[in-house]
Amino acid sequence: MNAVSPESPTRDSPDVGRRAPIAVWPWPIALGLLTTFGLLSALLGQHGIWLALSWAALSIPLIVTVICLVRAWSRPSSKGGLS
Repeated sequence: MNAVSPESPTRDSPDVGRRAPIAVWPWPIALGLLTTFGLLSALLGQHGIWLALSWAALSIPLIVTVICLVRAWSRPSSKGGLS
């Protein structure tokens, strides 16, 4: 006998772990816009504040990527062991 009701999602159900698109896309879009701004500011402004802005705008997505990778690697895998 199965104690789980048909309405509640099970572990093998495709709906488990899914989020609405509005919950998934804001960060990738923001990082993409920040990268675009950093590339344009590095291309168009060669001195002064533009150089600092381009470094900051291009460093932030890189730092976020490294942090996400470290978190993913340190989390145990669903298959056992580290991922």
